[in-house]
Amino acid sequence: MPFMKGRAPVRRTLEYLNAGRLILKDKVRIFSVNYNTYGEHHAGARDFVFWNISQVQFKNPDVQVITFKNMTPSPFIRCYFDDGRDMLVDIDSKDRHEIMDHLLKVLGKTKKQLDAETRMAESKDNPANFGYGCNRHCICEIPGQVPCPGTVPLPDHLRGKHIFAPK
Repeated sequence: MPFMKGRAPVRRTLEYLNAGRLILKDKVRIFSVNYNTYGEHHAGARDFVFWNISQVQFKNPDVQVITFKNMTPSPFIRCYFDDGRDMLVDIDSKDRHEIMDHLLKVLGKTKKQLDAETRMAESKDNPANFGYGCNRHCICEIPGQVPCPGTVPLPDHLRGKHIFAPK
C-alpha cells in the first residue's frame, strides 16, 4: 500500500486520525504552531506537530492549520479568532501530552458541547428519523410512502384480511 510508507505511517490511517481528541471551538479560524527543528526546549513542539497536527487538521476541517519552522527562539501556538482577536499559548519545554492537555482545556470544546452537537446532528440530518423532535412526524410524510391508514383507507390488495379470506 503506498500510504504505508515513510516515517510512522500509522499517522495516515483513518483510525488514527479519528482518534484525535482536540476539537476546537467554533470561533477559532486559524491555528498556527511555531517551533524550531533543533533545540531541546522545542522537542515537545516537534513531537506535537509530528504526531498530533494531522489529527487536529482532520477533526477541524474549517480551521486553517499552519506550522512555521525555524522562525522563532521559543515555541508557541497562536490561535486567531473570527472576531479579529488572537491568543498565544506558550509550549516551551513541554512534552506533546502536556501541550494537548492544555489545548483541550483552553481551546477545546467540552464533553457536554460535543454530546449536544452529535445529538443534534444525528436527529436532524438523517431523513430516516421521524417522530417527536424530528423534521417529520410520520413516515407517511415522505414522498412515495403509503399514506396513514387513519386518514386514507388502504386499498383492499394491501389489507391481509381480503387476500387470505375464504371465498
